[in-house]
Amino acid sequence: MNSTKTVIKVGIGDLKIAHAPNAIRTTGLGSCVGVVVYDLPKKIAGLAHVMLPDSQLARNLNVNMMKYADTAIDMLIAQLIENGARKFALQAKMAGGAQMFQFSEKADTMRIGPRNAEAVEKKLVMHHIPIVAADLGGNCGRTIEFDTETGQLLIRTVSKGEKII
Repeated sequence: MNSTKTVIKVGIGDLKIAHAPNAIRTTGLGSCVGVVVYDLPKKIAGLAHVMLPDSQLARNLNVNMMKYADTAIDMLIAQLIENGARKFALQAKMAGGAQMFQFSEKADTMRIGPRNAEAVEKKLVMHHIPIVAADLGGNCGRTIEFDTETGQLLIRTVSKGEKII
């Protein structure tokens, strides 16, 4: 079979769905977390580029719900199911959540990367979606690309090369 593969790009504070044979990618993951939720037998995946942990911190009502862990995960799961994924078959992989800057104070508000990762993990647990692999923390930016055919997540890390989880 001769199918053409397209790479669907997900921006910062965005989410999208991809069907095989397409791949889905996001760049610029520093303190942000890229979370892929997928149904491998159905060959469908969704990727959210989460910027902040909690939408309750938003200062105005006209807010992009895709940029917060607590709302983006719900939206992602709903879109996957609308596109044919089965809730019981969903799994997740995630990357990012780096601590990009060093601060002299240990204020929790400055731990954006770790707080993003914790918020995504908490929301996935709430939905009973297992996290089968993760590459979190550190202090380097990442680009991730998920292959809907194989379920492999390629992670390119600044100055550290590539790996697949």
